[in-house]
Parts: sequence; C-alpha cells; structure tokens
Amino acid sequence: MTKEMFYPEAVNLPIFETIQKASTHKTYVIGGFVRDFLLNKHKAKDIDIVVLGSGIELAKNLIKLLPHKHSINIYKNYGTAMIKIDDTILEFVGARKESYQHNSRNPIVENGTMDDDQKRRDFTINALAISLNKDDLGLLIDPFNGLEDLKNKIIKTPLNPDITFSDDPLRMIRAIRFASQLNFMIHPDTLTAIKRNKSRLKILSKERIIDELNKIMSHDKPSVGLKLLFETGLLEEFFPELCALQGVEENEGKTHKDNFYHTLEVVDNVSVNSDNLWLRWAALLHDIGKPLTKRIHNKNGWSFHGHEFIGSKMVNKIFKKLKLPLNQSMDYVRKMVLLSSRPISLVEENVTDAAIRRLLFEAGDDIDDLMLLCEADITTKNKKRYQLYRNNLKLVRKKLVEIEERDKIRNFQPPISGEEIMGNFQLPPSKKVGLIKEAIKEAILEGKIPNEYESAKEYMITIGNKIINS
Repeated sequence: MTKEMFYPEAVNLPIFETIQKASTHKTYVIGGFVRDFLLNKHKAKDIDIVVLGSGIELAKNLIKLLPHKHSINIYKNYGTAMIKIDDTILEFVGARKESYQHNSRNPIVENGTMDDDQKRRDFTINALAISLNKDDLGLLIDPFNGLEDLKNKIIKTPLNPDITFSDDPLRMIRAIRFASQLNFMIHPDTLTAIKRNKSRLKILSKERIIDELNKIMSHDKPSVGLKLLFETGLLEEFFPELCALQGVEENEGKTHKDNFYHTLEVVDNVSVNSDNLWLRWAALLHDIGKPLTKRIHNKNGWSFHGHEFIGSKMVNKIFKKLKLPLNQSMDYVRKMVLLSSRPISLVEENVTDAAIRRLLFEAGDDIDDLMLLCEADITTKNKKRYQLYRNNLKLVRKKLVEIEERDKIRNFQPPISGEEIMGNFQLPPSKKVGLIKEAIKEAILEGKIPNEYESAKEYMITIGNKIINS
C-alpha cells in the first residue's frame, strides 16, 4: 500500500483558504502548480483547481468572498471558469472524464470522479494533485507514480501512450516541450509512441502547434526540443522546410556542413544573449534558402549563392503557412534573414565606409540584433578560424559606431523631401521627382555629400537639372 504523503505547506496561500470557504464539494489543486512545488521551483502563476462538482459554481462563490472586485470568465462549453488575481490566473473545472472521436482533438465530456480526471491528464507529473479539504489538507493524490517520475526526471503518460497521443496529438509536442523545459527524459515507450502517432498532428490547427513551438523556442536551449521534434518525425509533419536543411552531401570528396544542426547551434548561441523570440526565429530561418541554392563547383566545391535573398522570400510563405503573425515580427525576421551574411562579407570587402553606411541604413534600429545574429552564426570548431571571424566582426562593430556617430545614417531620411524637389523645379508628382530623391540618398550613402540639409540642397540642384534635362 502506498504511503500517504502530506504537503500542507504547498497550499498555505491565502487564496487556497478562501477557496476552501467557497467550495461545497471536495476540491484539489492539480497540474503545474503541484509539479513545480515538488520540483522546488517558483510557484506557478497558473493554478488549476478541480472540484467534484461544478467549477463554474465554485468560481462564482469565490468571487463573492474576495476582498476586491474581480471579473470572471466563464466557458460553458467546457464547464470551466477563470479568475485573474494580480498576476495569478486561477482556472476552475469540475472533475470529468473524456472520450474522443478519431478526427477531432475536442473531447466529449462527462462528469467524473477524481480518478477519471487524473486519467485524462497528459503526463504523470501533471496528474499530481493536492487536497484543499480540511479533513486531509495537503494530501498528495498520486495514482500514476508521478512523484517517482519527477525524481527520476521522466516524461510518461498516465495511460497507454498510443491512446493518449491519438486522442490529443498536441500532447506529443507538449511531451517534448516539458522534456526541454525541465531537462527531463521522455520514457522510451512514450517516445516510441510519439514516432508511431506523428501523422495525427494533421488534425491540429497550426495555431496550437506554433504556440507549443514558440514555448520551446523560448527556452534557454531551444535545440533540445527542436532536435527531439526532428528525431521523432514531428517536425517533418508541419515544418518540412527546416528538415530539408539536414544532411551532408559529398561530391568528388567535397562536402558541406550539415545546415540543420548548424542552425540549431546558431539558435542556441542567440538564446544565450537574447530573449527576443523573433531574433531566435531569424536564427532558425537564416539558412532556410540553402537547399534551393545549393550548387557544386569543380574547383570551389559547394556554394549557396543568394540563399539569403531566397530565404527572405521564404519567410513570408512560412509565416503564412504556420499561422505566425503577419506583422512587424515577420518583417523583422525577413530583414534579418536577408542581411544575415552582410556584416561578415563587409570584412572581405575591406569594410568600406559606403558599405557600412548602406548596412546601417538597411538594418536601422535592428543593427545590434543583426550583429548578434552574425556572431552567433560562427560555429566553426577551428579555433584560429573562429577567432579570425570574431575579430573581423569586432572591426565591423567598431566601424558601425564610428560612422553612425559621424554621419547619423541609422534610419535616416534624405534631408530633401519630395515636396521641396517639386517646388524647386516646378514639377508635378512624377518619376523624375523620385529619381532626384533617390540620387540624393545614394550620394549620402556613398559619401559624396554629408548627411546635412545645405549640402543635399546644393546636390539636388546639380543632379536635378541633369535628370530633368536627360
């Protein structure tokens, strides 16, 4: 017989005392809050409460007892209610059992027992519950040895993993997310079941998949989860373009690096220095155009000329397909991919001032992120080559600072507006106005004239007359 274990210190928060007063049925805290408490982590801000009755009724009763006014969100279709108190979200649900139809991850829900409710949970470590009831306050309810799995750092389903994953395929990606987040191992039987059921991802919306993927991308070391997604075959189901980077080809003794594993390393390198999710996405996609541009040359070996341009064009399609936000985030990632090789190529061109001005102009306020991406892209294991590339990028950084301080190019607008050009030459809106404005911009970027009004006006008159009379 399993020894009863009590953790009253887990539920000594004032909110739990108030929930006790509000509840007329047996009530338990379950899931992430319990898991994180037992792992000695900071207490979760999302708290799931399960009651052997109506979760909505309990939430309504709780609202009446709270000292301050709070709103309640009720989801009748799911029998759940949610209350936000400061930065903590409380979700209430009645104990239930679930059954699934093969073509849907939306369950058919019936009232159930506490045992039924724990059986429907995704993993043993998330099925752990602690009593909020006075007669057994703090009692750990652990029917699937979740506590043991926590100690052994194992992700495992409470029931047959084939049934668990077929019912709700999102749980396969969640298994990988938790393994990545907690640094746990997925149980061999569970891992094999993921590989068997990978095609079930087809019934999921892209939004649900990407929500989990973004959580993996937000971890300290995203490569752990990304590698598991690839090795289980899940990644191929929804993101084949990324999988296409994998592999090394050989032709007459000439090989190229495996761009998939290189990409994972770049994502990790970025993650060490930045929490910016979209910069991490830029790292994930920075080489996405390489499979389409791969060529073999007899003398020089493999090349990927223009992969940045092709990759930047692919960003739009990938964001649309994966239901990622089609806003400034997409534009930012596209720009990062397009410019991803520019800083290192500047060194090869002896870092001309004109090239630095153009980079500053095109990258704008994202220039620091771009440099961070380029530094992360250095993954060579050759120490001399690594140091050479790092030193080259330091030189570029130095030149960027010098030229920005002197010329103020970052995000600059040509000092002469289109309206002033039209007024000066008595021109209507026309192609020639655009040509004159573009010529002024190019003159500043090339260093022919300084980035100031008087010089730009003088140049406008000279170049304007040539364009108008041409």
